[in-house]
Amino acid sequence: MSDLFPEDLPASRPTDEPGADRPLADRLRPKSLDEVIGQTHIIGPDGTLRRMLASGRLGSLILWGPPGTGKTTVARLLADAVDYRFEQISAIFSGVADLKKVFETARTARRAGQRTLLFVDEIHRFNRAQQDSFLPVMEDGTVVLVGATTENPSFELNAALLSRAQVLKFTSLDRDDLDALAKRAEEELGKALPLDDDARQTLIGLADGDGRAMLGLIEEIIAATGPDEILDPAGLAKLVQRRAPIYDKSQDGHYNLISALHKTVRGSDPDAALYYFARMIDAGEDPMYLARRLIRMAVEDIGMADPQALPIATAAKDAYHMLGSPEGELALAEVVVYLATAPKSNALYNAYNRALALAKKTGSPTPPMAILNAPTKLMKSEGYGEGYIYDHDTPEGFSGQEYFPEKIGRQDFYQPVERGFERDIKKRMDYFAKLRAAKRDS
Repeated sequence: MSDLFPEDLPASRPTDEPGADRPLADRLRPKSLDEVIGQTHIIGPDGTLRRMLASGRLGSLILWGPPGTGKTTVARLLADAVDYRFEQISAIFSGVADLKKVFETARTARRAGQRTLLFVDEIHRFNRAQQDSFLPVMEDGTVVLVGATTENPSFELNAALLSRAQVLKFTSLDRDDLDALAKRAEEELGKALPLDDDARQTLIGLADGDGRAMLGLIEEIIAATGPDEILDPAGLAKLVQRRAPIYDKSQDGHYNLISALHKTVRGSDPDAALYYFARMIDAGEDPMYLARRLIRMAVEDIGMADPQALPIATAAKDAYHMLGSPEGELALAEVVVYLATAPKSNALYNAYNRALALAKKTGSPTPPMAILNAPTKLMKSEGYGEGYIYDHDTPEGFSGQEYFPEKIGRQDFYQPVERGFERDIKKRMDYFAKLRAAKRDS
């Protein structure tokens, strides 16, 4: 429950008061940077924007971060702080003709002594040519560009545009930020939220770091509850539809989480690996994509340190096909834990890459004649297969012959580590090396 008790709150706003029917997010829009919740690394006392404003200079910016973190609000407040015109367009609804009009209006305003802050929402939606159109007006001072994007600017924006703007990364609001926002909403509404303590925490979780979504959920709750009704988590779940996590299977959310899953498996942390696996399943990721990535982890990060990792990962993929969802996800979760707790080695991965690099570099040298088959008399007369030693006929089951092409010479690609099953492999390889040296010297 909020620490703002009913007797501490102002009286409820009359329903006929001007602005009472405005969305809560609009009514609570901060009027200064000091009122913005979150992003202290940017707008706090030592934040980037504070230092920029203190210097008396405002340069072009790219505000990168998830929805509902204050990008539009901060852009508006920046214009107020430096007394610039604020012009806003959306890349979704604007084209070249719209940009030309905006630029011409900004030029007119500049001739009248008024600078323009041009805020472009979803700037990554503009194509490369449209992005290039900003460069001249940024360079000659016609506009200070502030673009907002939810996508990684490194991949979505022109290098030329990025070189002329500073990228500021906005982060999702944390639980304390969202709780502060809920308290601010209670002050505005003149009453405490009809939630018990657990339901209040559930609400914060449902917002998933998005302040705008948080206020939208609060409006739903206020509109649907009676005067004396207090909701518990179950009651809240029935009332509001669960928000989908911030996740786009073709964009940053997808790549961030699969990277986190892979690195936690590699780092032998089964609990963290299960968490990121569950995050991706919960967000609607294709389980077959995860199955393929788990197979990749088995061969890349475990390899011969535990040769069972690959068949177990492959079996989990087959198990998912047999069981379907949701039971099949448990088979994949089992593999996540198995891989995370397995001994790790990238020796096979490195060996393959070294062998591949040499194969590309050296072309097509002929293997030693001794290990080539001689299916015809002509080939036998040419020396194919001559001098081949059948390994099983030797006392050690090891002939020690040279198998690399003479042009290349002996190579050492695979270097097993002292972990897991590769310990045993290393002992065998050391034994074979001694036998090979002894036969070569005899």
